[in-house]
Amino acid sequence: MKIFTLILNIIAVGLIIYNATKLDFQGFFKDESMIAVITIVASLCAILLLQVLRVSKKIEAKSKG
Repeated sequence: MKIFTLILNIIAVGLIIYNATKLDFQGFFKDESMIAVITIVASLCAILLLQVLRVSKKIEAKSKG
């Protein structure tokens, strides 16, 4: 599970970096730039959910042991 979440985190960070290059600060909420903003926000949400999953698994392991 740890390797799985790590791989997904790396993919999400890669998407954030890629979409940060697509941002147009002159027209922030236009066409391709808006799609990049949405994808960056979605990737940040995915990272947050994966961290919650990792913490819940640690809590579950400690409660069993």
